[in-house]
Amino acid sequence: MGNGRVIDARRGSFTRPRSAVVRVTTLQLLVLRPISPMLASSATQLPTGAGWSYEVKLDDYRTLALKDGDHVKLLSRNLKDATKVYPTIAREVARLKANSVLLDGEVVAIDEEGRPSFQALHHQAAHTVVYYAFDLLHFDGRDLTKTPLDEPREMLTEVLNGSRLLRSEPLPGTPEQIEKAVRELHLEGVVAKRRNSRYEPGKRSRSWVKGKFNRRQEFVVGGFKPLAGGFESLLVGYYEGRKLMFASKVRAGLTPHLRAELFPLLKSLAQTKCPFANLPNSQKGHWGEGITAEDMIALRWVKPKIVVEVSFVEWTRTAF
Repeated sequence: MGNGRVIDARRGSFTRPRSAVVRVTTLQLLVLRPISPMLASSATQLPTGAGWSYEVKLDDYRTLALKDGDHVKLLSRNLKDATKVYPTIAREVARLKANSVLLDGEVVAIDEEGRPSFQALHHQAAHTVVYYAFDLLHFDGRDLTKTPLDEPREMLTEVLNGSRLLRSEPLPGTPEQIEKAVRELHLEGVVAKRRNSRYEPGKRSRSWVKGKFNRRQEFVVGGFKPLAGGFESLLVGYYEGRKLMFASKVRAGLTPHLRAELFPLLKSLAQTKCPFANLPNSQKGHWGEGITAEDMIALRWVKPKIVVEVSFVEWTRTAF
């Protein structure tokens, strides 16, 4: 067996096996050995220079779109099959003129104001769900992952022509101008990409750098969820006239030091009555911080005297 021969028992002789040519399509190959999406590194400041290109950071549902002949498949960031979850996008991928193609992009829901909204993505029936492609990884049998970014990006326009799939366009201007415009539009942030970079499947690369531009707002603390010896989260709100309206639970960013400093103050302002005019409610969306009558039993209320500044990405209907 070590010399590549097999015994033909019927003839009692040795014969060499015939070499077989197995044609594996792009779709079959990627299902067998999936490509994980390339990831961006975080930064507090966008890189500068002519070697960088900038795009809006969408950050909805990262999705690989595959087409091979008549077969279409959508894969999530974790390589789960999402084809049936987004049938309208799958149909648009099927319309692409290429025989085989692999796109990297984001499934995005557009709200009534025309802006990408992660919240809206969980209410697809009432919003437009689209696919923004920002990278072309394979095209008609050609592997483009080793090709500098600018070339496959230019090819994307032709590949997407005739479909309703959208291209994530490079942003004009300096990083300062881009950041200013993105903040004014209340978008999440920007991704900077090296123009000569190659696609690095599954890696968090310094060739892609993301900057988030979160919004900040002052909120009034009206309660908290207790935890042994302290609290798990704060319940914060805002005033509409004289009514304190519940906004959200806040947990991220509360360091042990800050919790230790806040807890005695919370206890000193304790009261039995809930100060929020819109609680209880039953909104239980992905981002919505609904609190039912049953939930309220475990919560503790305080006089609305403490004001905190909260950083957040999106002001959602269900939470506010």
